Amino acid sequence: MTPEDIRKAFIEELVSIAPDIDPDTLEGDEHLQDDLELDSMDILNLVAAIHKRLGVSIAEEDYPRIETPDKAAAYLAQRLGA
Repeated sequence: MTPEDIRKAFIEELVSIAPDIDPDTLEGDEHLQDDLELDSMDILNLVAAIHKRLGVSIAEEDYPRIETPDKAAAYLAQRLGA
């Protein structure tokens, strides 16, 4: 899986959790909670969806590493060895 595939997968799962987010206008540095207004349950659902889709478990202490699409893509690429 390429880093671009990982980013696409993350954004698809993000939009499935928060369908009001437009993936075409989503900026890489937008904060999931502060800018996109996801609550803690949304974050948990996103983490579960990522685990199901990519097989990556994300520990709660790593949540700051997925707080923006750019950070999440980099973190997931690292975890997947991409």
